[in-house]
Amino acid sequence: MGSRRNARERALQILFQLEFDETPPDRIFLQYWQDKNVSEDERRHCESLVEGISAHRSRIDDIIQSVSENWRVSRMVLVDRNILRIAAYELFWGERLAPGIVINEAIEIAKKYSGEQSAAFINGILDALHRRSDEILNALKEEGHE
Repeated sequence: MGSRRNARERALQILFQLEFDETPPDRIFLQYWQDKNVSEDERRHCESLVEGISAHRSRIDDIIQSVSENWRVSRMVLVDRNILRIAAYELFWGERLAPGIVINEAIEIAKKYSGEQSAAFINGILDALHRRSDEILNALKEEGHE
């Protein structure tokens, strides 16, 4: 498994913790990294994901909600919601990776941490986001959320 996947999985763990703890991410990072032996690249990528998602969380949730017809973001399983946040952030704010890579990574992480049904759910949401990506990116530019 690559360091980028590891960084996404670590970001998922930290985002999960932040659901229950209002400590600022930088303080969570200090505690989280204490006994972890990770590369600097993996750590930087993880922190970049968490910080970016934290900065844009409300807008990310709105974007996810816009394609989730039968589920409110607040009612989604915590793990699934945070996997979707990571992928949405990477699709619209992160370094421009191919959408297929972002979606595949999210599906694989969902299979590992949440199960096959969640992987299918996440695939459906992310596929819908990908189909609307031009529209979403234009809206973000107009709003100044680039």
